[in-house]
Amino acid sequence: MERRSFVRGAGLAGVIAAGTAPAIVHAQANIRWRLASSFPKSLDTIFGAAEVFSRKVKELSGGKFEISVHAGGELVPAFGVVDAIQQGTVEAAHTAPYYFFGKNEAFAIGGAIPFGMNSRQLTAWMVDGNGEKLMREFYAQYNIIDFIGGNTGAQMGGWFRKEVKSPEDIKGLKFRIGGFGGKVLERMGGVPQNIPGGEIYQALEKGTIDAAEWIGPYDDQKLGINKVAPFYYYPGWWEGSLNLSFYLNDKAFNGLSSENKAIVKAAAHEAHVTTQARYDARNPGALKQLVGAKTKVVPFPQTVMDASFKAAQEVFADLNAKNPDWKKIYADYLNFQRDEVLWFRFAEGTFDNFMQRQKL
Repeated sequence: MERRSFVRGAGLAGVIAAGTAPAIVHAQANIRWRLASSFPKSLDTIFGAAEVFSRKVKELSGGKFEISVHAGGELVPAFGVVDAIQQGTVEAAHTAPYYFFGKNEAFAIGGAIPFGMNSRQLTAWMVDGNGEKLMREFYAQYNIIDFIGGNTGAQMGGWFRKEVKSPEDIKGLKFRIGGFGGKVLERMGGVPQNIPGGEIYQALEKGTIDAAEWIGPYDDQKLGINKVAPFYYYPGWWEGSLNLSFYLNDKAFNGLSSENKAIVKAAAHEAHVTTQARYDARNPGALKQLVGAKTKVVPFPQTVMDASFKAAQEVFADLNAKNPDWKKIYADYLNFQRDEVLWFRFAEGTFDNFMQRQKL
């Protein structure tokens, strides 16, 4: 029998069974995804989380699963990633969930809410509490499956062109503030501005805004914000921590093998841990440099903190009354937070407070 006749008669299945077409099988197994980030490449910490994720997926899959990472604006606008995932324009995204509170305030709970949980507490809720389950139930209406994608830790309170001495100074203040904190600021008389990180410097320089918060010393220094606003306040009460997320298109994720699904989860968790570690390791040195460059680092007055907390509780009460998605998720979040705050008051809080008073 001629070889060509044999191939025609045996069919592809026979060829594969005979072990003569490994190249064909390998090609079919390769996966190529695109990930749209909401962040600029210049920020190696927060943008870098997606790079850690991508590298680990490639490594664990032996190069058969590759995800290209694209900065905000390359594939879709920084704040357009949810629409892109929902429509299947891209398979993956890396973002801060609270950017999309305008679609539904419940998005913010997956990222950060004012006077919310710190990094460890929020990770505990997402991984070992009901956080992931509740957020995925909510995200399903947007065709999203989420994974934790890093945490910044507690953030700074932002850069101000003028001092803030009382709640009165918040009134009329044009403040670039991410996500849900703007709702609280608005109740206090401020004017929140939702501006991508890459545009903050220009907005402050031109006087388009009066103040801006971003993340913390390391990232803020990279943006050069200290050159246009001298007062650096703390803490960022609207972000006791910020949980970043990988958003995956549900059809794309569900089409993966069980092995590749496990790879995605493992890579996301590695990116989560790595990102928090990078912030904790790099922020101290950056803060020293900013102080050395004559930045005035000052705490928010207690009156401002108290007024902010009161305004936040009012906003939460309004949302409980009108948004069932928010009410369902926030009830569980708040119960978890109560227990975590109680626990941290003993060992963690006492130890941290003691060590901060020591001379090392």
